[in-house]
Amino acid sequence: MDFTWLSRLQFALTTMFHILWPVGIIGISIFLFVVEALWLWTRDDDYYRHARFWARLFLLNAALGVVTGIPLEFQFGMNWAPFARSAGDFFGNMLGFEAAMAFMLEASFLGIMLFGWHRVRPGTHLFSTGMVAFGATLSAFWIMVGNSWLQTPAGGVFEKQGFVVHSYWDAIFNPNMPWGVSHMWVAAVQITLFFVGGVSAWYLLKGRDVGLFLKSFKIALLAAIVVTPLQIYLGDGSGRSAYRYQPTKLAGMESKWETNKPGEGSSWHVVAWPDPANGRNLWSVDIPYGLSLITTRTLTGQVKGLKDFPREDWPPILLPFYGFRLMILIGTLSALLMAWSVWTWYRNRLTPEVVGSQRKLLVAWMFAAPLNYLAMEAGWVTREVGRQPYVVYGVLRTSDSASPLPVWVGSSLFIFAILYLMLFVAFLVFARLIIARGPARKGTGR
Repeated sequence: MDFTWLSRLQFALTTMFHILWPVGIIGISIFLFVVEALWLWTRDDDYYRHARFWARLFLLNAALGVVTGIPLEFQFGMNWAPFARSAGDFFGNMLGFEAAMAFMLEASFLGIMLFGWHRVRPGTHLFSTGMVAFGATLSAFWIMVGNSWLQTPAGGVFEKQGFVVHSYWDAIFNPNMPWGVSHMWVAAVQITLFFVGGVSAWYLLKGRDVGLFLKSFKIALLAAIVVTPLQIYLGDGSGRSAYRYQPTKLAGMESKWETNKPGEGSSWHVVAWPDPANGRNLWSVDIPYGLSLITTRTLTGQVKGLKDFPREDWPPILLPFYGFRLMILIGTLSALLMAWSVWTWYRNRLTPEVVGSQRKLLVAWMFAAPLNYLAMEAGWVTREVGRQPYVVYGVLRTSDSASPLPVWVGSSLFIFAILYLMLFVAFLVFARLIIARGPARKGTGR
């Protein structure tokens, strides 16, 4: 089998599995800071119990995040050595910044956050929790800076010896960076809100600690009301960035083959069945003028089709096309769930006495948690597969970036698949134990 394809498959497996845990690290740490601050402000023991309870799930996410993140670092040097030589002077620095500035900051305060209760002053403990949350956010910033640079390389030139940085400012703040960083960070927050809301809904449905988990449910709901539409806006901005700087990616994720003529609008395919071999869609359900309106804000704006570019520059079509639409579908369902929840709250049905009777709403929140993880994975597939056939868009091809290690990659791919399946099962088992055990009894704060 082709070693480049094997390396891509292995990196896809390890990345898509790893990304499940950093979003929880980012989002739960922020949630912990909020509930701990509320405890210090109100002295309500429920917020203290929340801080101690969700910290266990944070630690579980952190453990899986560290274990699954290490193989990613090694793959750059082993599976992708030509890429590391060509782009390492910038991309490698971003990984170094993440480790030195973010991971070390997070690790330095993690022990105080987890084990410093009643050993340090409450204000000191809150500060430590804030530093963990800040470190997690900073980690996401540097990782996404590096990934955004792969989408829209800037700040230097590629020469025979590799990428030569002329301006770190331009390279860091490349055109895709504002959208890439913000879209991913808000995704982490949104996923955590639906996770917190989903777990809280389970307790409310079971009638366990109703008053306690109604508070976390309402916190998640209030924040999601703001975050969900914000994420839709950022997703739109990311799409418009692709229209401007990555036209082949946009054409691939929209299965657009022909450039619309001047004065004619480009339709948006709600669903379609692409036929890349013949450069067409076998069938489609369209919204007239939709793609022109989305990308150019005009009804007749021109959007380039794939046939305007060499065939060897075309990305895969099916995965970005359907991955993008799956993400949109789940985002729309999440927005509708927000509207439903607000209406229920307005009707005074989110009270300790009657919230348990809102079974359909609570079950919907429980399903929304895994669906938002799925939306994130679909978004990453769209982002990364849509960049093909390049590792560094428009400059360095994937076929020129992989190390020739076919036997080694095949063996390690199989091993990773088995180990990651075991880790996933272990996560589910321990998470179930933590949730089944529930929070500590009242009266444990101070």
